[in-house]
Amino acid sequence: MSDDGLTLRTLTADDLPAFAELLASAFLTDPTEGLKHRERLVFEPDRTHGVFDGDDLVGVGELLTREITVPGAGQTPLAAVTSVAVAPGHRRRGVLTRVMRAQLHGLHEDGGEPIAALWASEAVIYPRFGYGLAAQFHRAKVRAKSEFRPGVELEADRVREVGRKQAIPLIKAIYEKEAPQRVGALDRPESTWEFVLDDPEYRRHGATALKFAVLPDGYVIYRLKNDWNEEGPRGILTVQEMVATTPEAYATLYRFLLDYDLVVTVEGFTALDEPLVHLLANPRAMTRSAGDSLWLRLVDVDRGLVTRRYGAPVDLVLGVRDAFCPWNTGNWRLVTDEDGNAEVTQVEDAPDLELGVDDLGAIFLGGTRPSTLAAAGRIKERTAGAVSRATAAFATDREPSCLESF
Repeated sequence: MSDDGLTLRTLTADDLPAFAELLASAFLTDPTEGLKHRERLVFEPDRTHGVFDGDDLVGVGELLTREITVPGAGQTPLAAVTSVAVAPGHRRRGVLTRVMRAQLHGLHEDGGEPIAALWASEAVIYPRFGYGLAAQFHRAKVRAKSEFRPGVELEADRVREVGRKQAIPLIKAIYEKEAPQRVGALDRPESTWEFVLDDPEYRRHGATALKFAVLPDGYVIYRLKNDWNEEGPRGILTVQEMVATTPEAYATLYRFLLDYDLVVTVEGFTALDEPLVHLLANPRAMTRSAGDSLWLRLVDVDRGLVTRRYGAPVDLVLGVRDAFCPWNTGNWRLVTDEDGNAEVTQVEDAPDLELGVDDLGAIFLGGTRPSTLAAAGRIKERTAGAVSRATAAFATDREPSCLESF
């Protein structure tokens, strides 16, 4: 028992109803059976920390056992932070801090996953716990029937719209081929597939159930929302997920969506460097607004930095600040070879760059450049040219993108 009367422990399966009710309250919804069902699909009670005021659950945070694709090295273990909530009457009492400390200190002490990541409901919260903005997305809208530029190559195979039961094994096989190649993508255990494809009516917001269209090298999951006005049909097609393993499959799937009858707008979340705009004859047919997706944190600087491969040989000393996980504070020498492999050791040498652990998390996947953070005054260059060398080392071919929120 702490001085404030609050206690912390991991949950059990019996805590699921209280867990779901707290999430519903914190996220402004009702604790329906549908919500409890969704949470049960991925619930890991022994990795979920709860703060209690007496018998009442007033704060919670869960770690999902997942893997994330990191640059050059495929999938590596990830502590996927989710279901973080504090009861309205217990905010600003240190409840969230207690949960975050239990997660990160526990991972360090147990030798757990070296990387943690989350999607943030409020972006101002998580930098103080060492999370940096590692990946972003676009909310994109494209006018239906927009033409492609001349010369775009399409698949010879016709896109097939198939039923859910027939689609699931096909899309799983394609996803499992693509995810290890896409930086920022997560693996999907069976329970996660059930969560991603869970489709109760209350989540449709007036649109259809999920629809599935497939090619041998790609698939798209989407919804349709019927609408009309005096000018005629005004339907909206919303893409939930698209995966294509070849440029031809990508173009063919988008051609299928853009030509859908009675639709005037195709919309959805896309990567920052989405190729679609470069397929269009009129790039202005596509409008975009940016949002943040993955926030990433290195639990242990030395264990985390060696999980990825690097784009250029480099020998730099990073002066890292980490007030929340003080074992990371210090000077770390990062040495990479021609193959992108890294060694990381703690040293007494003066730093070439000074940065916070949140800045290190931001640049880890290649989605935020060290040069950008230096221009923002966040990374301090103490050795001439160090920012340029770090930018080349952390660079990736494509922007990181996470295909799902969790």
